[in-house]
Amino acid sequence: MHAERHGRRPTRPRGGVAVRYDESNAELLASQRRRESSARTYPRSLPFAVERARGLELTDADGNDYLDCLAGAGTLALGHNDPEVTAELERLLAEDRPLHTLDITTPEKEAFVDALFDSLPDGFASRAKVQFCSPAGTDAIEAALKLTKTATGNRSVLAFQGGYHGMTNGALSLMGDTDAKEPVPGLMPDVHHLPYPDPYRHPFGLAPGEHESVSRFAERAIADPESGIADPAAAVLELVQGEGGVNPAPDEWVREVRRITREHDVPMVVDEIQTGLGRTGETWSFEHAGVVPDVITCSKAVGGGLPLSVVVYDEELDVWEPGAHAGTFRGHQLAMAAGRVTIRRVLAEDLDEHAAAMGERLREPLESLAARFDAVGDVRGRGLMLGVEFVDPEAGTDDGDLPPPPDGDLASAVKAACFDRGLVIETGGRDSAVARFLPPLVVTREQVDEIAARFGEAVEAALAADGPEVAA
Repeated sequence: MHAERHGRRPTRPRGGVAVRYDESNAELLASQRRRESSARTYPRSLPFAVERARGLELTDADGNDYLDCLAGAGTLALGHNDPEVTAELERLLAEDRPLHTLDITTPEKEAFVDALFDSLPDGFASRAKVQFCSPAGTDAIEAALKLTKTATGNRSVLAFQGGYHGMTNGALSLMGDTDAKEPVPGLMPDVHHLPYPDPYRHPFGLAPGEHESVSRFAERAIADPESGIADPAAAVLELVQGEGGVNPAPDEWVREVRRITREHDVPMVVDEIQTGLGRTGETWSFEHAGVVPDVITCSKAVGGGLPLSVVVYDEELDVWEPGAHAGTFRGHQLAMAAGRVTIRRVLAEDLDEHAAAMGERLREPLESLAARFDAVGDVRGRGLMLGVEFVDPEAGTDDGDLPPPPDGDLASAVKAACFDRGLVIETGGRDSAVARFLPPLVVTREQVDEIAARFGEAVEAALAADGPEVAA
C-alpha cells in the first residue's frame, strides 16, 4: 500500500459493545462480507475500512491516508468533521435540545428553513413551500411525484434518458439505467423517457452540443395527441446528470424545457440532490440557466453530512390534505442544525464561486490527459462535479463522427490505480466508464493539484498495464 501504518490507535472501550478500533482493514472487511447484503457496492472497488476523517482526508484501519473525491457522493460540502458543524451538534446535545420531533416545529427547524429559503432566488423563495421527508434523496423524489400527481390529477411522468433519481420504486422507474430496473417487476407505470442532450453522446447521433432537435422532440411528445403520452403530472430532470455520467445540460435547452413545461402546464421538477448547494458553481444548478422550476428536491449537502431531505415547491401546488405525506425522520434536528451551518457557510464564503474556480483548476490537467491519450475520450461537468470518460479508440464505430465506445474496464483499472495512490473516486455513466470527481467544496488549490497529479499517474499506470499508450 501507499503508506505505512502510523501511531497507536485507541483500544477497545470497556463495558458495553466494543468499537472495533483494533482490527485491520482485512478483518473489518471480512466481517462486513459475512453480515451485510450482497447489494453492498463501494467496498467491492474501495476495499478499506475508514477509521478517521477530517476535511478532504481519510485514514483507514491500517493507517493509510487518502484524498476523498467521493465525499459521500457529494454529501460533504464542508468535508468530514467540519469544526463548526461539529461544535453546533455538540451544543445541541449539551443543551438537551430535542433530537427528533416529527413535523412539530422547533427553533432549530425554523432557523434551517430561514437558511434554506435565503439560499434560493427571490422569485422562487417568495412563493415557496417546503415538505420535510424521510432522510434519503430518493424519499424527496417520491414526495415530489406524489405532490405533482395530487396537484395536477395526472398520472404520466416525464423522465430523461441517463437520469438517476434514487432506488425506491418511483425513483427507480425514472432511472435511465435499465440494468438496475430489469430485475424489479411492477415499477411505477406511465413513465416516459425523453432524450437528454448528452454533451458527448448525442441521443440522435448528431454533433455534440446540438440540442434544438432534443427540445423539439420533447415538445412534440407533450403536445401531440398521438404521442401516446397522457397529460403529464411532472417532468423530472437533473441539470447535471451525476450517476448517468456527469452530463451537463446546455443552458439554452434548460430554458426551452422550462418554456415547454410552462406552456403545457407541466410542473418542472429539478433534482438538486447532488447538484445543489454550490456543487456546480452556482448555489443551485437551475440558476445557470436563469430559470425558476416549480419543484426542487434536495438532500445530500443540505443536511450538512447528516440524513435529511426536503422538497421545495411553488405554493400553487400546495393542495395536500393534512397527513397526505409523512416520514418518521422528517424531524431530524441534528441534521437541520448541520444543514443550517452548511448553508450559511456556502453563502457567506461564496463556496459556489470557489467550486467554480477549483473546478476549472482541476479541469485543466484532466483536459491535458485527453490531449495526450486517445483513451481519454471526454472531460466534462460543472464546478466540482466533473467527469472523465474513458473509451476504446481501437474499437471504432460505424460512423467515424461518433465517439468511440465507452471502456468500463479501463475506467475500473484507473479507479483501482487511484486507490493505490491514495485517491478515492467513483465511476458512473455507460458501462461505468466515467471517472467522477465530487470533492468537498472547501478543497484547496494545493489539494486540487495533488488530486490531478495522482489521477494522472493512475491513468498512465492503467494504460501501461493495458498495453502501449495511445497518444492523441
